[in-house]
Amino acid sequence: MITFARMQLQNDLLLRAARGEKTERTPVWLMRQAGRVLPEYRAVREQVGGFKQLVETPELAAEVTIQPVDILGVDAAIIFSDILVIPEAMGLSYEVVEAKGPTFEQTIRNGADIDRLKIASPEDLQYVMDALQITKKNLAGRVPLIGFAGAPWTILAYMVEGRGSKTFSVSKKFLYTEPALSHRLLEKITLSTINYLKGQISSGADIVQLFDSWAGLLSPEQYEEFSLRYIRRICEAITEVPVVVFAKGAFFAREAMGKLPCEVIGLDWNMEIELSRELIGNKKTLQGNMDPCLLYADHETIRTETHRMLKRFGPHRHIANLGHGLYPDIEKEKVKFYVDTIKSYRAV
Repeated sequence: MITFARMQLQNDLLLRAARGEKTERTPVWLMRQAGRVLPEYRAVREQVGGFKQLVETPELAAEVTIQPVDILGVDAAIIFSDILVIPEAMGLSYEVVEAKGPTFEQTIRNGADIDRLKIASPEDLQYVMDALQITKKNLAGRVPLIGFAGAPWTILAYMVEGRGSKTFSVSKKFLYTEPALSHRLLEKITLSTINYLKGQISSGADIVQLFDSWAGLLSPEQYEEFSLRYIRRICEAITEVPVVVFAKGAFFAREAMGKLPCEVIGLDWNMEIELSRELIGNKKTLQGNMDPCLLYADHETIRTETHRMLKRFGPHRHIANLGHGLYPDIEKEKVKFYVDTIKSYRAV
């Protein structure tokens, strides 16, 4: 595997903000910035026929990774991939069904199912490593490249449930009825995720983010036992680059997240900014947290609410983002206006 030397970036605002250094302005990138909001993305995707095929085609994955940098002017690229590449690399394949989302033909039900899983290595996800290397080369140092993975609880939820769900009740039942097996599965996912993220860093990622998309479905006690302890282990293992932890809905865990050995905590739009800062503390950079639905509004409303968000976060230790990913029917022009509003804002 090629290991990329850390090159001098033309725009390193994101990395400086993540490390708590002062920046000339607030950096901005968006979750799901490479996706269906861009007609240019849809045109590339049509070349291969589907989302998963695009993820597994390194040259095209690199192309759509860079599109938001060129089109929207964001301060970072995030590799175009999916959190579910990890269960597949471990031996549990998935498909993405249009309008239904991811589905697994086989699911985890017992200890034998867990025993059959392997601990994934970067080589098991070579197409992601290739996409990172191509992207890094083609970015030519313009902006940082973000790598990512799903947090272990969120990955377990899909592996046990077999599909997306509003409640993930099958997966939560597994935690209650098979706690020992749950921890065995989480252990394998955690080791696979550490290997995967280290591979991404060796392949060019300048910063990595953990997505705990279904954090808010667990009770505070369950979250500590079945999620946060494994996130903590991943953060302890990744020391080469800054780490962002984004746990959607985990408002109850903000104080505990403030103690994680990571640099950045992502906030969703239901996490009140001032209280989050108080609970998390001043030694972490905060990322977020505009409601994506704001971008359906008119320009003046977008500008007013964006300025309000930036004023509340303050000019330092903040990375501007949304509180979750872009929705596919948001107009590209509104997204660019939001990005430009952030980039032109200066604290007074």
